Amino acid sequence: MQPNSTAKSAGVARPDAAAQHFPLNAWYAAAWGHEIGRDLSARTVCNIDLVLYRTTDGRAVALEDACWHRLLPLSLGKLDGDQVVCGYHGLRFNPAGRCTFMPAQKTINPSACVRSFPTVERHRLVWIWPGDPALADPERIPDFHWNDNTEWVGEGGTFYGLKCDYRLVIDNLLDLTHETYVHAGSIGHDAISAAPFDVTYTDRTVTVTRWMRDAEAPPFWAKQLGRDGTVDRWQIILFQMSSVIAGDVGVAVAGSGAPEGDRSQGVNGHFLAAITPESETTCHYFWNFVRNFRTDDAELTRALNVAHVNDGNGVYEQDVRVLEAQQRAIERQPRMPFYNLNIDGGAMWARRLLDRAIAAERAPGLAAAE
Repeated sequence: MQPNSTAKSAGVARPDAAAQHFPLNAWYAAAWGHEIGRDLSARTVCNIDLVLYRTTDGRAVALEDACWHRLLPLSLGKLDGDQVVCGYHGLRFNPAGRCTFMPAQKTINPSACVRSFPTVERHRLVWIWPGDPALADPERIPDFHWNDNTEWVGEGGTFYGLKCDYRLVIDNLLDLTHETYVHAGSIGHDAISAAPFDVTYTDRTVTVTRWMRDAEAPPFWAKQLGRDGTVDRWQIILFQMSSVIAGDVGVAVAGSGAPEGDRSQGVNGHFLAAITPESETTCHYFWNFVRNFRTDDAELTRALNVAHVNDGNGVYEQDVRVLEAQQRAIERQPRMPFYNLNIDGGAMWARRLLDRAIAAERAPGLAAAE
């Protein structure tokens, strides 16, 4: 792991519209576990149309959402046992994608199949692998344990079809200086943009660490702490390839030892994001805010969810407005989309890791995961 707390200002070239913007040899969240049942759910991941369902024994399955025969989406069909029945001519496909029935003939064409995608259910989410199935190692699923660990509580939600490049969401979450301006009145404060930060990275992760010592607590955190006085505030943001972020955030009474590891006089939360490319310019954003204090307070859990998504006024909805407006501007501007500042150090490293993974997949004869 190497430190890198500065980022040189440089232009970022406009991406080719036909270029691949996301690694395919990676695990992506496709749905919350509770969303997938004994019906057919359509979802697009990395430009691949999928149909998801559960078998009779409860296993989640993801198949290509296009019948081998005439390409009608299988999601318009129905389930019969563990098999998907096409709603056009009745062809049947088992969970492995193999056709088991064709109308008006006994012989089944041996090429009749649809693609079946490796699928794993973990941390309350259903993850799929859109790339080479031989490389789909479940051990490479990002650590998202806060989402289902009994020590942390939160409801969560999803923005499906968010109208922006998934990398813009990663940029947003790795640079929390935007809170000062986008989230003024809740979690934003001038202390964020004034505080120094550090960026560290490995071949699969990027971490941005910022401490604000002896600072005024913004309204959201002051309310959670439940007492007056200045605080030591932390933001420790972890990016994991290819598109998962976990942010360790909170406040403690100033001088009580939080920077040295004693958070006993504070409150701690994690914001969680599994960001899945839908296309080059749209994504699915699975989010949650979890906490390890007052974990039996169901009303607080509901209130915190409302604070993040609330009829267009929640913290995440404020980000959505910015991100979608940014995407529209990128598509309309003839110049390079943007330049980088020091505060973009974490985002620049995340993009570098993504670019390396994409380049490895494109290299002739190279079949390497991420």
